[in-house]
Amino acid sequence: MIRAAVLGSPISHSLSPLIHQYAYAILGVEGSYERFEISEATFPNFIEQAMDESWTGFSLTMPLKEAAFSSSFPCDERTERIHSANTLIHNGRTFVATSTDILAFDRLLAQVTFSRVAIIGSGGTARAAIGALSNLTDEVTVIQRSDRRNELTLKAAGGAKVNFSAMDTRIESFDLVISTTPAGASDQLAESLLQAHGDGGGTLIEALYKPSPTELSKTWKKRGGVVFDGLDLLAEQALDQIRLMTSLSFDYTSMRTALLGELRSTSH
Repeated sequence: MIRAAVLGSPISHSLSPLIHQYAYAILGVEGSYERFEISEATFPNFIEQAMDESWTGFSLTMPLKEAAFSSSFPCDERTERIHSANTLIHNGRTFVATSTDILAFDRLLAQVTFSRVAIIGSGGTARAAIGALSNLTDEVTVIQRSDRRNELTLKAAGGAKVNFSAMDTRIESFDLVISTTPAGASDQLAESLLQAHGDGGGTLIEALYKPSPTELSKTWKKRGGVVFDGLDLLAEQALDQIRLMTSLSFDYTSMRTALLGELRSTSH
């Protein structure tokens, strides 16, 4: 039987239990998926206790995507490079860390044509996006409030050039924008975008799903652009977590449709 949970703080808003349990029902497997309020300070003790219990794995959300590295869990090369893990899978001896965020961005970006890209934020989700973009573009603009993660961002970018920019940067000239900031943090960018001349276009990928739509995604759509919202990204990264936690193969297209249908009917 699968025993899994999402860990983070705050966590009460998380829709991960909804979609994982829904997927278990579709796949016909027994399993439980819970949520736990876990901070960076309480994470090491929680994980130490979980080593002795029958846990299948964990989803990690803010602020724990870097915490797996302080526990020295083994991980794949791409997860190591972006220094961000949103998934822990127990292999019988320890937990193995990986990023299904970067796999989700791989698939979303395969649907997008772009020439100029900006990423808003520099946390774990932003670095997953940069990691997925590293072989698709030569240059990325990172719009951020703080420069304390610049070294990690540069490592995640591989050979791509990174231009660091302040939060008052205008974004209307970018045809791909990926927003990974907390609620309200990108509202000022939406205001400047609304004041821009002419119609827009391009693609916005939004990580936030509460609130949804964000001011930025509403403005982007109003100007004629395409939006992948936070529910799209949530479902996309969950596909790989579900596969890893159940050890089952399934059709991603039909599962994606089912998960998004459940998410949108429940959250609106």
